[in-house]
Amino acid sequence: MTTILTYLHYVFVEQFDVWIALGFLAQLMFTGRFVVQWIASERAKRSVVPVAFWTFSLLGGALLLVYAIHRHDPVFILGQAAGLFIYLRNIALIRGERRRLREAGTAPEASGAARQH
Repeated sequence: MTTILTYLHYVFVEQFDVWIALGFLAQLMFTGRFVVQWIASERAKRSVVPVAFWTFSLLGGALLLVYAIHRHDPVFILGQAAGLFIYLRNIALIRGERRRLREAGTAPEASGAARQH
């Protein structure tokens, strides 16, 4: 038991610094995207992916990438970097759809599809 407590003290107390705080903040933002998606789906009574999901994904993923680079973790770096492209692409697709709807004279709020994002 002492070994476990010593380990936990080292991991969560002794090595705590600004980078660990950044890592926790990044992970909190990244996890927040699932909470946002769940709440939006519950309100709509169906599965939806709101824009905030992609915003949290992008911000949390970018911060986790910075953290991974600091930690020199190649697996974590590649995983987060690849995800950033997906998040950016989804945000670009949403913006393009909103622009097309505006140009067509259809307000995004009037469209059920726009609210799903």
